[in-house]
Formats: sequence, structure tokens, C-alpha cells
Amino acid sequence: MEKGRDTFPFPYQPYDIQEQFMQALYRALDQSKVGIFESPTGTGKSLSLICGALSWLRDHEEKTIQEAAALLQEGEAALSTSAAQSSSTSSSAEPDWITDFVQKKAERDLVSKLKEEDLKRKKREERLEMIRNNAQLKYALKRKSHEDEEAFKLLQLSKEDQAEAPEDQEDEEHIVAEYESDDDSKSRSRLLGRDDEEEDELVEEHVTKIYYCSRTHSQLAQFVHEVQKSPFSKDISLVTLGSRQNLCINEEVRRLGSIQRINDRCMEMQKNKHEKQRPEDGAKRKRGPAKSVCPFNKASALQQMRDEVLGTVYDIEQLIKVGKDIHSCPYYATRLAIPPAKLVVLPYQMVLHEATRRAAGVQLKGQVVIIDEAHNLSDTLSCIHSSELNGSQLCRAYSQLTQYADRYKSRLKAKNLMYIKQILFAIERLVRVLGGKVGQNPQSQNTQAGTEMHTINNFLFKAEIDNINWFKLQRYFEKSMISRKLSGFVEKYAGSVPQPDLQESAEAEKVLSASPMMQIEGFFMALTNSNTDGRVLVHRQGTLSESSIKFLLLNPAVHFAEVLKECRSVIIAGGTMQPVSDFKEELLLSAGVGQERIVEFACGHVIPPENILPIVMCSGPSGQELDFTFQSRDLPCMMDETGRILSNICNVVPGGVVCFFPSYEYLRRIMCHWEASGALTRLSNKKKIFQEPKKPNQVEHVLSEFSRCIQRCAQESSGLTGALLFSVVGGKMSEGINFSDDLGRCVVMVGMPYPNIKSPELQEKMSYLDKHLPHSQGKSPGQALVENLCMKAVNQSIGRAIRHRGDYSSVVLCDRRYSRPATLSKLPAWIRSRTSTYATFGPAFAALRKFFMEKKQQQVFQNDS
Repeated sequence: MEKGRDTFPFPYQPYDIQEQFMQALYRALDQSKVGIFESPTGTGKSLSLICGALSWLRDHEEKTIQEAAALLQEGEAALSTSAAQSSSTSSSAEPDWITDFVQKKAERDLVSKLKEEDLKRKKREERLEMIRNNAQLKYALKRKSHEDEEAFKLLQLSKEDQAEAPEDQEDEEHIVAEYESDDDSKSRSRLLGRDDEEEDELVEEHVTKIYYCSRTHSQLAQFVHEVQKSPFSKDISLVTLGSRQNLCINEEVRRLGSIQRINDRCMEMQKNKHEKQRPEDGAKRKRGPAKSVCPFNKASALQQMRDEVLGTVYDIEQLIKVGKDIHSCPYYATRLAIPPAKLVVLPYQMVLHEATRRAAGVQLKGQVVIIDEAHNLSDTLSCIHSSELNGSQLCRAYSQLTQYADRYKSRLKAKNLMYIKQILFAIERLVRVLGGKVGQNPQSQNTQAGTEMHTINNFLFKAEIDNINWFKLQRYFEKSMISRKLSGFVEKYAGSVPQPDLQESAEAEKVLSASPMMQIEGFFMALTNSNTDGRVLVHRQGTLSESSIKFLLLNPAVHFAEVLKECRSVIIAGGTMQPVSDFKEELLLSAGVGQERIVEFACGHVIPPENILPIVMCSGPSGQELDFTFQSRDLPCMMDETGRILSNICNVVPGGVVCFFPSYEYLRRIMCHWEASGALTRLSNKKKIFQEPKKPNQVEHVLSEFSRCIQRCAQESSGLTGALLFSVVGGKMSEGINFSDDLGRCVVMVGMPYPNIKSPELQEKMSYLDKHLPHSQGKSPGQALVENLCMKAVNQSIGRAIRHRGDYSSVVLCDRRYSRPATLSKLPAWIRSRTSTYATFGPAFAALRKFFMEKKQQQVFQNDS
């Protein structure tokens, strides 16, 4: 049995459940397990992850050092014994001496290796200590960096005076270099735009580390802030990774706006710098305007910022400020900081997508990966590896690539032209599959509406592109960077490159200076998946421009398997991980993880049990049975009963009530019905009504107004008792938004949010699971998927209300189907254990009224004392 830990460094006295969480996490990491960890939001999950994982890392490092020292001592002792024996042996025993030499060579090599590793470790530690302590050195380097920047600006100004070059020289940057299929050298140097000496100086070997990933940049920033508050903040080397769009400090590049254009310009600048540093042997320097290079990507400044990043814990906003102060690129400096860092904080994509992982310099061999907010991990993996193209993109790419080839055909090598023709042929065949023709406006081409689902092989045969070697074509895209070259070409000649589908609009303006070739590259890459693991959905709808081809990944385990195989340990964590059966079956067991390697941990909530009141309501005030099935939910009697339930709830619940509906469309229909019947007016007399906006940029405004209204109602003696917010399951307010304290005293769930069973994607996924996974408890895997998707969405929505130890809230599940034991079992344990089911409305309402009366009395008592 592996040794655990009794106590953990923590910023305050941890709750019992936090200690249990940290102990279970420590054991899982120590035993190289794959763990599924559930800790409800509001229980300090982030701090438990930080303190548990970093305690293990610290102990692991100490143990590794001790084991290496013992091994070194043993090896040196064995060598000295061997030397003594050899000196006492006569020269006539030469064959024995040779044998002995061969046997001892391994020991000598091991001793030498251990000494070298120990020396490297000590150098790393000394360097970090110096970085943390030597503030004077930092400012000296910073001053020098400013001087370099001023010199650079002067140099740029002098170069701008040079005469313009002939067009063929000016276009050099857009020409695809001579392509050699097997040329795989120096790709990382090219990425960073430095020569070998600088590369050796800056790149280090990877130490044992923890990769922490989450879905959004705000979640990552929140995690970094928790690290800053933790006992590890002063001695942990943490680096936060992000996209160029998040980290770029070059205003000229940032102004480009879109991720693709920022990436393209940045890569172009690195290439210009690379060429400037390594002029081709014997090549004469061409006169003309100086090619643009980035002033923030100089080796000395990058090294300085890397050291700064390793010495202090920064979030992305702080990284940008440091980058501007030091005049160093945060994007490249953070990548240089990955090898020596102990904790790397990064978005999902950089861990879960192999090509992105490789480009970022993330190495998982023997490392620990923690995937947080992982309740939708299966869907996330499928989305990351799926790809969609519409008719407009295909026609635009064909037009752009044709013009590119025509313009530069005399300067492109034969192999480049061959691959470009192959890409054009493939695009033309995809447009034909959608029922259109290239070279014509896709908006004016009508197609016969319909949907077809194909296996990859069948699709390739149907499109007549089965003779293309997609793996070779994929390598060509990667090595030649044709997508970036084309993007630069289109951006430069935006006005003169005719587009086949442009209307007069702001959207058209954006289209002019962008190329969809990156999306096409992604789709072509998807076609290299195994025939059984994916499907291609051909969706024709009216016009060619609106029609689309979509690759669906049905088996996310195939891409997750590599992560599981390489890592020492993988921890999948979340606030609501129930139901976990699909995680285990679809992502772990299917990826070849043995049952014995999987551990599960779920803890209760820090709130007292009496602070949560979950109710399953099977019928309404008039006795109408609550059955929000697709067939019944639009009946006027069901809509009226829902209005009466909400009206009663608003009478007894203070502050905020958040009501979730299964879809935007159903919310629209029920609002229209209530407006006509007068129910909406009756509700608005009790609480001010707010509605979830469809536009993401309006969410913040609605939430702040909702919050202000509740605060006003609590302070003033107006007729209103608070506010009522109508939201949609799976919408912008069902994840990542906190309705703590008075903002969410009651969460109402209207019906069960089952996914659209008629969706071709869902049907194909169900069919795939039925074929490849075992049946369980009399249900097919496809049926289980639908139920699990529904309950995951419910759990995410109802988990919005309780956010800390002193919080309290009620949860009302309006649908008799929630009373089924199989459905109740999929609720989080801390909610399930307190849930009561009521067949009639009276007792359910009485329980709700009693709950809030008791809370009001407690508050009065606390205020008096």
C-alpha cells in the first residue's frame, strides 16, 4: 500500500470533506491512478486540488532525490569494490578483467547519469532562487530592454526610407517554400524564430509537473488566484498558457482582431526574423522595404520574461502587464517557461488536441494532468475533433487558391503545384457533393434539401476522392504552411481577389481579408480518423452557401487514449460529475484503462443538511399532473399550471427565483401564453421579471440588473419581494454563473431537458454506442446516453444556487418523471439524500413555506443576538 499524508498545507482550517478530498487525490497521484473527483461548487474544490496535488508533487520530488542519492551511493560503492578486486587480480586473468569491465560499464554509466541529473537539478533550484531574490538584476535587464526597444524603433524608421522593391521580391513571403515530404528538421526553432545557439541556451528538459486545464480563460484565472492565496504561492513555478489572441502585446497585430489573422501575422513575423538571422548560403541580400519583425520577440527579453514568470505566480492579465513592462512577448516567453515549471495552467484544447499540444510544447510523458469542470468532457473531446464546412467557405477557398496558384505558378516547384491541384480537386468534389459548382455564387445556387450520414470510407467513395492519400496531404499542410501563406496572400490582395459570394455588408468586409483554408485543413485532417470512429453528415438546405459537410467524432476515447497512456496520472474533476457511468464506459474503459486503475471520489457539501430543500413536485395546485413530455408540454392546462406553481413559489420565497426551461423555443411559447392569459402580469406584481438574453454580450447587464433589483427590494418596502429570472437549460446562465445568497433562494426546473432525439448526430451517436458498448441494467447504451445528457444538464443548472457554507436554497423539480428511482439516482449525492417527492401540491408547498419561515426566524434571532 502506498503511503498517504495526514496533513496538508492550507490557508485556513480545512473542512473535513476538503481533507478527505486531498487525501484521496494524494493517493490517486501516488498510485498513478485515473481519478473521477466530484466536489460540489462552494466546497473549495480549487484549493483542495491545489493543496492536495502540490503536496504530492513536493513529496514526490523529495522522494526522487532521496532514491537517486541512495542509488548513487550504492553505485559508487559497487565501483570502488570492483576497482579493489581488479587491482588484486593478476594480469594473467585478462579475460576475467574484460568481463568485469563489461559488467561494470552499466554501473559507471548509471553513476555518471545520476551525478549529471543531480547537478542539473541543483542548477535549476539555484537559478529559481536567484530569480526570486535578485530584484536588482530584474530592473537592470528591464532598463537594457527599454534601450534595445528605442534602438529598434530608430532602425525601423531608417528602413522605411528605402525604395519599394519590385513586385516579385515583395511577394516572396507568400510563396510556399520547396516542399520535401520527409523534411522534419528544426520545426521548433522555426516556430520560435531563433538560431541553434539561442535554442540550446533557452530550452530545458521537462521536470515532473502538473498540467491543470479548464474550459474558459476566466476559470483558469480564478484557479491562478486561488494558487496566489495558497501556502504554495511563494515557491511554486507556475506558468499560464493562452492563445496569441489572449497574450499578444504587439498592438499592430492585436488590431487584426480574428484569431486566424493574429496567428498568421505572428508566424509571418517569426519567419522574417528567422530569415534575417539565417540568410541562405551565397544568397545576395535583396534590396527593398525591410520585412516586418516583432520587436517583442528578442532572445534576451524572452529569457528575462521566462525567468520573471517562473519566479512569481501571474494570471493572464498580469502576464500582459509584465510583457509590456519588459518589452517581451508573453506568448513565446510562457512557452519557454513550460519545461522548468512545476504547475502549467492551460485551456482544454492545449492538452486534449494532439497537434495543438505539440505546437505549444506540452509534453505529457510521465506527468500529471488535472482536467477541471469536466462534466462535459466527452462532448468537449468530440467537438474539438469534429469539423464543419459550408458551401460558402468551400467556394471561397477554391477561388482564393486558384488565384494564388495562377499568380505564382512560374515560381512554385512541381511538387507544390501537384499538392495544390490535389487540394483544389478535393474542394471541387466536396462542392459537388453539396449539389453545387465552384466558380459560381453559392448564394444563388439552389440545392435539393436533405440530410445524409456516411461512414468516412463511403463518403470518400461518394465524393470520388478515395484515391487521395490524406496522410500525405495532411503532412503537406503542416510542413508547407499553405493555409497561412494563402491567408497572407488574401489579406494583402483583399481588394483585388474576387470573391464568389460577397454581398454589401459588414460580414462581407470580414470575409474579404480572411481565408477559410484553415477550416478546410481541419476537415481534411478529420478524414484521417479510423472509418469506425467517425461519420460525415452532408446537410443540404436550400442554397449551396447554407449547405454544409460535417465530420462527427463518435469515439472520443481514441484521442483521449494517448493522454491516458502517456500520463502518470489523470484526474477528471468537477462540481457535478453525476452520472459518472458514461465517463467510465465511453472515455476510460473504451480507451483501454483497466478497472483497477480507476478511482472515484465524491464528497458532500459543506452546508448543513437543513440548508437545502430539494422537492420533486408531481402535480400542481389544481391537481394537474406535471408531465412535460414533448406531447403534453404545449397543452394550455400544463402552461397554466406552471404559471400557478410559480405564482405560489413567488409568494413564499424571498429574493431571487431562477426558473429553468428546457429550450428557448418553449420559453418563448409559454411566455406568449402567459401574456395572453394574464399570468405574466400576476407574476410581475410579485417579482420583477427578467429573461435570459440570447446575445452573450448582454448577459452581464441582465445579471447586474437582476442583482440590483433584489437588493433594492430587500432595502425598500415596495410591493415586490424580489426578482424572477427565466433561463434556459444549457444556456448562458446554466453554467459558470453563481446565484449565491439572495440571488438564488429557489431554483425551479420545468420539465426534463432531454436532447432532440430526432437529431441525426444524436441518432448516429446512439447507434454507435449500442454497437460498441455493453448494455447495463436492461438499458441500451444509446438510451443511457440520452438520460445522462438530460441529468447532467439538470445537475449543472440546479448547482447554481448553493455557493458557500452559510448559503441556503430550495430546488423544485417540476415533473413527475423526476420521482423515478433511476432518475433520482443520477442527482448529486448531497442533493439526492435530502430530496422529498410529493404526489400532491399541498404538502410540497407547505414544506417550502416552512423552510423559508424557519430561515427568516433564524435571521431575526441572529440579528437580535
